[in-house]
Amino acid sequence: MRRIRLFALLAVTSIGLSGCAAASHASADICVQAEQPLAALTLVDDPRTATGQSTACLSSHAIEPVTVDDDPTLPVTVTDAEGREVEVTDVSRILAVDISGTIAATVFGLGLGDNVVGRDSSTTFDGTADLPVVTKTGHTLNAEAILEIAPTVMLTDTTIGPKEVRQQLRDAGIAVVVISGERRIDTADDLVAEIAGALGVPTRGTALAEQLTADIDSAIAEVAAVTPGTASDRPRMLFLYVRGSANVYYIFGRDSGADSLIDAVSGIDVASEIGWEGMKPMTAEALVAAEPDVLVMMTDGLSSVGGVDGLIERIPALAQTPAGANGRVVDMADAEILSFGPRTADVIRALARAVYAPADSPTPTSPAEPAT
Repeated sequence: MRRIRLFALLAVTSIGLSGCAAASHASADICVQAEQPLAALTLVDDPRTATGQSTACLSSHAIEPVTVDDDPTLPVTVTDAEGREVEVTDVSRILAVDISGTIAATVFGLGLGDNVVGRDSSTTFDGTADLPVVTKTGHTLNAEAILEIAPTVMLTDTTIGPKEVRQQLRDAGIAVVVISGERRIDTADDLVAEIAGALGVPTRGTALAEQLTADIDSAIAEVAAVTPGTASDRPRMLFLYVRGSANVYYIFGRDSGADSLIDAVSGIDVASEIGWEGMKPMTAEALVAAEPDVLVMMTDGLSSVGGVDGLIERIPALAQTPAGANGRVVDMADAEILSFGPRTADVIRALARAVYAPADSPTPTSPAEPAT
């Protein structure tokens, strides 16, 4: 199976976020109803004809570490995603940064959160608020800020750069390990193993990967139990990436990572259905051809165009789709929706609640404010 490399996502996101490093990436709210099984909520009769906006949110912003607590076995030598052989001798001061906060979440899941000394702007889960941010304009590495916190090892990937800064940090004596940029639900355990190996805690990695796989399988089964068995009755969903201030509109299709999330909630990924590969600029023709019932978006992106009404005003072709006619948009915090790490099962359940039980999902209480 082909897998997405998130450096493409960086190219898209950096266009829209270059002027808003302080933009909100995660909701401050949590969903009390997320503690209930999906089957116990008020399910819509027909997920294809539901109307209005609903927001997918998590029951908690905490990362629960594995119970295995063996000490790191060091030194360890790994070959990173760029083919470099890197020796890691000290994990007492870890810097874990990428575009989605997934690497940091995995480090916390491995029980090494107390060793983390800095963060990217997308790392906003519990226990990270006081960590210094080392990314400029949201997603660009700040060499001076990184050198100031003196990490002993840095885990990153090609979604964040520039590469010249990574080399500058290597020259300063920091062990820089470039992790694979592949992000899909079915590769989450591989990511855990890669990170755990670089930090010298493979046993913790095995435990976290097994726990993650079991949680994901359970979440998918829970969703499948309450969703239509016939393909024609399943909601037709399309992931739309938007940054209104930069006039950026992208459709995420096959091998974008978003397709695996839509599959996990028993939806039909209509972008893949029309042959849309990866992440490409939206066209009106593609929107109309896809005929989505539900648009899936990042919360900040939806806000950047003034909410659902602003989105339809900016993209008139949406009015010709069922999703546009019904104002049917499901949004989720930017730093959560494609974070295929320890929170993957929770993300699946959150999106499923918003799609199938919108009455039990939070909705906006006031008009959306455009993101800056």
